[in-house]
Amino acid sequence: MTRKLSLTVDGKNVSVYLHKGDLPHTVSFNGAVAVDSETLGLSLIRDPLCLVQISDGGGEAHLVQLDRTSYDAPNLKRVLVDPAHLKLFHFARFDIAMFMRDLSIVTAPLYCTKIASKLVRTYTDRHGLKDLTKEILGRDISKDQQSSDWGAPELSDAQLAYAASDVLHLHALKEKLDAMLAREGRTEIAQSCFDFLPTRAALDLAGWEDTDIFAHS
Repeated sequence: MTRKLSLTVDGKNVSVYLHKGDLPHTVSFNGAVAVDSETLGLSLIRDPLCLVQISDGGGEAHLVQLDRTSYDAPNLKRVLVDPAHLKLFHFARFDIAMFMRDLSIVTAPLYCTKIASKLVRTYTDRHGLKDLTKEILGRDISKDQQSSDWGAPELSDAQLAYAASDVLHLHALKEKLDAMLAREGRTEIAQSCFDFLPTRAALDLAGWEDTDIFAHS
């Protein structure tokens, strides 16, 4: 079953599709895809993965409300592991750990706008998606629904609009951040960080979430 919602983002019409259980096999994406997820909370031990959002930067965003009894979503999983699609995240570490735990997949290849921001925006400690989007793109995004109930059987239009908004700006952010990384000579180290993310997520799931294993003490 698919539900459709129409949004206007920066003057552009965007179609948001909510799919129950899995992506339809007819849905395809071109090039890099922006990905985000919504969970019942922020604990990797306690809280289940509820929703996954994907957009290839065009005029659509696809949201998958997962069946938490099985997490059987082969079409979605296929996209998340496809080497032909670079996956763009903001704070990929958390999302891919959730995918590892509940979907039993290792998501790659990756790009994380939060890591890129921390490597080049050293003049600030504000690296949240709202702050980053405001400064880099001059766009305001709402976070009003961030703490809503993502485990509800039926999600509201406000929730769907919020969930979609988190994947509609990542392509533009990547373009700006890539230019800044190149300017500061930090492209290579950023790529090394992105490549390490699956290992970082595995460490989080194994119990080293709050431990810096590279620290002296």
